[in-house]
Amino acid sequence: TKLSESKKKSTANSTSMFQAAGDKDKKKDKSNKDKEKNNKKKNESDDEDTEMPRKEKGKGRKSKKEEKPPSPEIEFDDLEEFVLLPAPQGITIKCKVMRDKRGMDRGFDPTYYLHLDNDKKVFLLAGRKRKKSATSNYLISIDATDLSNLMGTKFTVFDNGLNPDRALRDMSNARQELAAIIYETNVLGFKGLRKMTVIIPGMDDDNERVPICPRKDNDSILMRYQNRQMDNLIELHNKTPVWNDDTASYILNFSGRVTQASVKNFQIVHSKDSDYIVMQFGRVADDMFTLDYNYPMCAVQAFAIALSSFDGKLACE
Repeated sequence: TKLSESKKKSTANSTSMFQAAGDKDKKKDKSNKDKEKNNKKKNESDDEDTEMPRKEKGKGRKSKKEEKPPSPEIEFDDLEEFVLLPAPQGITIKCKVMRDKRGMDRGFDPTYYLHLDNDKKVFLLAGRKRKKSATSNYLISIDATDLSNLMGTKFTVFDNGLNPDRALRDMSNARQELAAIIYETNVLGFKGLRKMTVIIPGMDDDNERVPICPRKDNDSILMRYQNRQMDNLIELHNKTPVWNDDTASYILNFSGRVTQASVKNFQIVHSKDSDYIVMQFGRVADDMFTLDYNYPMCAVQAFAIALSSFDGKLACE
């Protein structure tokens, strides 16, 4: 896999904060703090985008003009390998999600397509809820025409390895859990502000994902989180929007990448640094959304998190 102009910047945000070993957090120095301040300044822009629906025609036009400095040029030889690799440190992978509603009149669920948000609009992934599935079971595939290659299910995200019951004894070809997504209700159910928790595997000293291959259900990421067994796991949350008295709404700063208000708009951050945006997702048209992700997240993790926000139980536009 090759990424052109891929500068591997080592910052406190993208190394110790996500490493599995707890004592890594002690290794902070002055240069890291300076970089954190610089990152914070970059994230502070004049235009802010709303989390909750409201109409602001003028602001929408302004945001569209500032929407897109061009994405870094991304090149890769193996699509399946690329979508499972964490984003390189210091590089934001900018994407768009398109929702295709054709077929809904015949009882089909929408299909979602993930592309790189650049001039070439390179296809990455497609996703759709499984037919006749009573649970929130989504299929994600690198083949836009064949959504039978299971890579994610419900709110636990898997790679395309084998079920542990069918895997080799050494588990070398067993499927890995890539993430778990948890939504919490409030007094308005899911119609008010959403609270999301995302649990992903931690990163080792070589900045590679720690493999999580549970043999039993109680070893899954969701069960480990429920039992607060957080070894080799990283806990992320959606950033809390700020109430704005002038607009009488909750707002988040998307730096021009989101142009329409929606309850689906969100940013995922680590509790130790709310200015480092691990992932952000938001509406730019009725059936078009931007999706950007950073280290240590990969495309499959980010796309699955976005798909979970469309689930029927959360049905809010």
